[in-house]
Amino acid sequence: MATNFLVHEKIWFDKFKYDDAERKFYEQMNGPVAGASRQENGASVILRDIARARENIQKSLAGSSGPGASGGPGGDHSELAVRIASLEVENQNLRSVVQDLQQAIARLEARLSMLEKSSPAHRATVPQTQHVSPMRQVEPPAKKAATPAEDDEDNDIDLFGSGDEEEDKEAARLREERLRQYAEKKAKKPLLVAKSSILLDVKPWDDETDMAQLEACVRSIQLDGLVWGGSQLVPVGYGIRKLRIQCVVEDDKVGTDLLEEQITKFEEHVQSVDIAAFNKI
Repeated sequence: MATNFLVHEKIWFDKFKYDDAERKFYEQMNGPVAGASRQENGASVILRDIARARENIQKSLAGSSGPGASGGPGGDHSELAVRIASLEVENQNLRSVVQDLQQAIARLEARLSMLEKSSPAHRATVPQTQHVSPMRQVEPPAKKAATPAEDDEDNDIDLFGSGDEEEDKEAARLREERLRQYAEKKAKKPLLVAKSSILLDVKPWDDETDMAQLEACVRSIQLDGLVWGGSQLVPVGYGIRKLRIQCVVEDDKVGTDLLEEQITKFEEHVQSVDIAAFNKI
């Protein structure tokens, strides 16, 4: 049943045979000739490269073996040609450099000639020698005879310097007078006193502390060079307020340590003292 069914089916089972035959036909028509030519060309290129490599190796070996090595005539000619070419290039470069130098020298010579023509010729002048007259002997002036009037003037000279002593006393008196006036003027001039403005934070123990009594205690502190200013109560938290009070002090008389020591003496009301601000006046 199965074979009968396959007999009646229209399927080309031998198609691969026809495909193989067609492929072989086209390979025989085109493949062998083109492939052979390509293979021959590739082989010839490879052979030429090999021959060229051998020739280069021989040249390099001949060059490395030194001038006494037995190199081929072709290698010697090629080396000579290369050397000649390099020498020609160097010769051309040297010629160009020489030409540039010659042109620069020519320009310098032209410039020098122009400068020489423009500037006037300076001739060396010989300084004229001055005629020096011979030395003349100077005669000392003749002493005049002392006259009686001059003798009287000489007698009036105080040899013991009594006048100088009087002048020294007068100068000392003037000096003392000026020093006394300067001292009086300096004493009348008011001295500059360095002062500072301090802002204090006085903290109580708790919210039950009488802040009015605390401020009264602080203001009761009286010191030379201390002046109390304005104050206010600043809330801290939990119903507690601190006293912020300002004062002006003289730096030479009252210090911050002294203020803190005096305020903290009121232990019943004051817990601590902090300096909130400090400014020079």
